[in-house]
Amino acid sequence: MECIFCKIVKGEIPSKKVLENDKFLAFYDINPVAPIHVLIIPKEHTEKFSDTPNEIFNEMAEFIKNVAKELNITDYRLITNNGKAAGQEVFHLHIHMVANPDGKLKWPKLV
Repeated sequence: MECIFCKIVKGEIPSKKVLENDKFLAFYDINPVAPIHVLIIPKEHTEKFSDTPNEIFNEMAEFIKNVAKELNITDYRLITNNGKAAGQEVFHLHIHMVANPDGKLKWPKLV
């Protein structure tokens, strides 16, 4: 069964896009935990951080910087969960970019 993020990449499920190129997509999270909450994914399916080839991360890092520029933010948090026990719910690598331009982000209780 195809994952929800692969369906978003294909345009089968709508999303509010922030930035896109041939390898990556950034879109707003439908359940935000901060005033700005964007998900950044590779278009090619990879299940989790530990399964992702290193070369993807080099390109993804540059894309993430461009997402921040697009959102006009300099202070933000990047979060990824690697595996079910770590809280991963969608098994397609995704990085959460969260920011609060009007104030400091709170650090949530993790357990």
